[in-house]
Amino acid sequence: MEISERRVISVIVINEASVLSRVTDLFSGRGYNITSLTVAPIPESRYSRLTIVTSGSVRVIEQITKQLHKLIPVLKVYEHADLVEKEMALVKFPANENITDISTLCGAYNGKIVNVGDNVIITMIADEPKRVDNFLKLIQKYNPKEIVRSGAVALER
Repeated sequence: MEISERRVISVIVINEASVLSRVTDLFSGRGYNITSLTVAPIPESRYSRLTIVTSGSVRVIEQITKQLHKLIPVLKVYEHADLVEKEMALVKFPANENITDISTLCGAYNGKIVNVGDNVIITMIADEPKRVDNFLKLIQKYNPKEIVRSGAVALER
């Protein structure tokens, strides 16, 4: 049995309609799961970067990257080896929770309080995916009302 590992793949594509659909169809048509998908335009170009987090054996990942290269709007495919990877999370807390404790905890995870209203405190953190997981576990005692988490973004060193 082959070992399934988490992988981060960046795909540079021409920024045009239906590109995302073609990429996700490639994954679903072969039964591969996408754990996270982030898409953003590359500044001052007509291209976009897709950051895809998936898992599979070395053979499966090779197959995915070969198939991605065959798609017409795809210019480059990188399977990251040495990378900087970050995710963001926004968390809404009731305003009656301890704002000092929440702020301190956010600071430990590259974050801060970004909005305070009459009834809620909203925080933002940006860190490595495993650290975001840890933060989301730690904040449970402050009764979060809502959590929104981005997908991964990554660049090779």
